[in-house]
Amino acid sequence: MSSSLPPAPTMAAPGSAGRLASLPLRFPSAVSLRSLRRVAGALALSAALQAVAADRTAVTPAAGAATVENRIVAEPRARDHRRVDYYIDDAGKEQPVRTASDWAKRRADIVVGLCATMGEVPDRRSLGPVRYTLVEGSRAEGPGFTREKIMVDADDGGDRIPAWLLRPTSATPGKRGPAVIALHQTHFRFGKDEIIGLAGSPNLAYARELVQRGFVVIAPEFPSLGEYKYDFSKDRYPSGTLKGVWNHLRCVDLLTELPEVDPNRIAAIGHSLGGHNAIWLSVVDERIRAVVSSCGWTAIPFYKNGDLTGWEGERYFPWILARYGNDPARVPWDFPEMLAALAPRGFFSNSPLGDTNFAVEGVRRSIAEASKIYALFGATERIQVRYPDCGHDFPPEVREEAYRFIEATLASP
Repeated sequence: MSSSLPPAPTMAAPGSAGRLASLPLRFPSAVSLRSLRRVAGALALSAALQAVAADRTAVTPAAGAATVENRIVAEPRARDHRRVDYYIDDAGKEQPVRTASDWAKRRADIVVGLCATMGEVPDRRSLGPVRYTLVEGSRAEGPGFTREKIMVDADDGGDRIPAWLLRPTSATPGKRGPAVIALHQTHFRFGKDEIIGLAGSPNLAYARELVQRGFVVIAPEFPSLGEYKYDFSKDRYPSGTLKGVWNHLRCVDLLTELPEVDPNRIAAIGHSLGGHNAIWLSVVDERIRAVVSSCGWTAIPFYKNGDLTGWEGERYFPWILARYGNDPARVPWDFPEMLAALAPRGFFSNSPLGDTNFAVEGVRRSIAEASKIYALFGATERIQVRYPDCGHDFPPEVREEAYRFIEATLASP
């Protein structure tokens, strides 16, 4: 797999159609000691942040806790979700984010806000190694890779996740390499088959293209789509988003257990439904070092002009209606926070000018805000966005840039 860097793009004017509008994609070979300390400090806080995400009692929300369907749900302290450069202290006062320690407080609060809409991530430490079985007769060879369908045990309750597992034939035996979890868009028939190139749009066959570049790729089906028959009304998860996050966590667990995968070099990529799920997964799972979201997000008030009807269903966030009345101003998180929560890990967005679901203006504002936290960590080159002049699509030239971004990010310290 090539780890060569792409040429540094030039800055585009804010209104330039189809031009690059991001900081140069350049990872210097010599990293300053200050930057290393910043990144190391952030990583050292990782375990504490995950503990907060698993235990809401670790953060005392300003507004206390509310009850939804007999569940106690915490609210975040922060109320302005368009801004990321502040946190609320124990006295309820706003304080500026100036250090990694300050940011850790706000980041933990962001996780509280996300969980207030999707539910808390269950503890999976007792599950042990991931169990999966191969589907007989599914193994096939493609140019530069093999693929086989697997059924992954989601938990101890009997639910099994259909997924494709793709392996590059170029891999060196005994050497660990990079891996990607690839998430598909909403398609009731194609599901995961589209992203491995068996159906649908060639522009969305990113799982196949990545394995051909040397990545081990797992491509799970999202519950209720494709061949994954699933009844959300009968499970233990308060939202389809949480069920998706759980399944994707288990798939990342599986990747880390494969002998040919380097557990420190894992990325996530997705389009549309897969694009926002790649973000939510990576907010709660810091093993993901690079995230690519295609046509997957905008600031919440800019999503279909603030009409959240599509997000209230069982596959998404039922609590957005039940708790927050589908009001963008009341939802306890927004995408500037989600992107900032990924820092200093890599984030690349494909945000077409003609995407009628995810308005570009909301993307621009969110990128500008989240970049403040990337600057705090000395990692502004790790948040990237492209604005191709097309509709809800993932054009070839942007996919190529996205793949090179993943390669460069996973190859960097």
